[in-house]
Amino acid sequence: MPRTGESAGRGGGGQGPPALRRDSRGRVEPASLADLIQWFLDYDRRVAVVRFPAVEHLFRLKQAAALAERPDAVEFASAEDRLAVGVMQALVEHDSERELHAWVRELLGALDDATKTNEAIAESYGLRPGEGASVVEEAEKIPSAREREVYLTCCWLETLCTAEIRVLGWAYRELYGRPFHPDNF
Repeated sequence: MPRTGESAGRGGGGQGPPALRRDSRGRVEPASLADLIQWFLDYDRRVAVVRFPAVEHLFRLKQAAALAERPDAVEFASAEDRLAVGVMQALVEHDSERELHAWVRELLGALDDATKTNEAIAESYGLRPGEGASVVEEAEKIPSAREREVYLTCCWLETLCTAEIRVLGWAYRELYGRPFHPDNF
């Protein structure tokens, strides 16, 4: 939340994320959602990481591989754009509390799987990303191309899922009047 700590208030940097607004049909107003995503990008370090050059580099590698495999895949200008579209799409496609809850739980499961996979691979090869080397540089130590691909995919999923969960968790609270908890349903 704010750069110097976490806040659950409203408004700008020191007061917490801006409120989500709904239109007359009950849908989230796109401008208020854009403001919320921007706030998280500006003030929540676990979301802002998508702007880091090393993360952008990883995103571009993953996107290039996806486009080579599926030429009809959607191409994003940046990791930040991919995050924003993912958050918006999640809120449009999961427009009830139960549906959004199920989606955030799915993201938490993907995050847990990616984290455990990365920890196991990093331990096996003595990888130390973040200690002067990017995950892409560290992945070069993995002899198997397939295992290297799994590692990089899981690194991207950890980053993306963490960021999406942060934003969607706040949106859930705003929309349904209670914090997200895995056992709400």
